Amino acid sequence: MAQTPPQIFNSTIWQQNRDRAARTGFAQAAFLKELACTRLAERLELVKRDFTDILDLGCHSGQMGAALPSRFHQQPLHLTQTDTSALFVQQAASANPFAQASLVMTDELLPVEQASCDAVLSSLYLHWMNDLPGMLTQIRLALRPDGLFLAVLLGGRSLTELRGCLAEAETELYGGLSPRVTPMADIRDLGSLLQRAGFALPVADAEMLTITYPDMFRMMADLRAMGGQNCLIGRVGHFTPRAVFLRAAELYQQKYSDASGQITASVELITLTGWAPDASQPKPLRPGSAAQRLAEALETTEVGLKDS
Repeated sequence: MAQTPPQIFNSTIWQQNRDRAARTGFAQAAFLKELACTRLAERLELVKRDFTDILDLGCHSGQMGAALPSRFHQQPLHLTQTDTSALFVQQAASANPFAQASLVMTDELLPVEQASCDAVLSSLYLHWMNDLPGMLTQIRLALRPDGLFLAVLLGGRSLTELRGCLAEAETELYGGLSPRVTPMADIRDLGSLLQRAGFALPVADAEMLTITYPDMFRMMADLRAMGGQNCLIGRVGHFTPRAVFLRAAELYQQKYSDASGQITASVELITLTGWAPDASQPKPLRPGSAAQRLAEALETTEVGLKDS
């Protein structure tokens, strides 16, 4: 009997946050989304092959379609954009009229058939999945043999300053703390999940960014505009007292401000790369089959281990 994956996020509240972002100002805070799409486009540019059927998973308002390398528009291209927010899907369809399909996704189920895509791209979306292992498996099944999966998502070292200051402020004022910042996966865990989902040649790498803001409240305004408010199932059911935020802002200013008084926020972007298995892909060598010893390649002396 299949186990039900643990529910971390309240999908209804997440959907409301996402729709609100689409309505009220995501474009003003889309810099991270645009950067993530640029990173994916750079990786695509390095792959010297054509992709004609591409799925943009978590399309927001169409930034990935706009960032596709120019050579993709000089060939037959079938781009499918999908998102859980119908408002974002509408905006993406308007932004990229060349896209053949723009679909609303429900219940973490991909709206495409198996083996229908040459490439699946996703930027700043997958870290919101309750069942990330299941989603990765769906993505692998949606790919044709030797199809490419590329994704950028937020990693566990993101917003550590905000997380720490909110926890310290609430503990100081009320003697306890509640979950307020979305947990993110560690890069090693994400690499393992790629392997578990059956991807060939899996790679996970990270990039740390430092973003500056006038104060903590301006940063939180950007998080709201991105749809990144707290939607954890374990969050408190009442409004957080303003005193917690005021004290957290003081702590943030004391600990993480620069000489000009600006505060800094850390963001970890993790890029995942994987391929749908295919017989044509390179295979790892059998242990002991190397033609040259590692010590010879490094021009050093091999020292054997003593028997215990």
